[in-house]
Amino acid sequence: MDLTVSGVDRPRLARHVRLSFDRTRQRHVLQLPETVVMLNGSGADILALCDGRHTVAEIVAELGARYRCVPDDEVRWFLTRLVARRWVDLTTGWELADG
Repeated sequence: MDLTVSGVDRPRLARHVRLSFDRTRQRHVLQLPETVVMLNGSGADILALCDGRHTVAEIVAELGARYRCVPDDEVRWFLTRLVARRWVDLTTGWELADG
């Protein structure tokens, strides 16, 4: 299956995934069953906005306002990888139109 994340998709963390701050490592981590994934700053910033309300385009705009230049394709690529791993769920634009 060829997955593409679009600007109208609304990402959210999967139910079994938690974003938290590890005080020992002083970094944000994704907590999964039996796994902890260390995040860099930009990954944590993207995932903090993955609440099911923001579209991918809104996430890119928000990060662009904070950091000046945020490549849309890099955000979509990052989210595509996490969707493929089932760490992030998407509500697609057409699901909202039908719902």
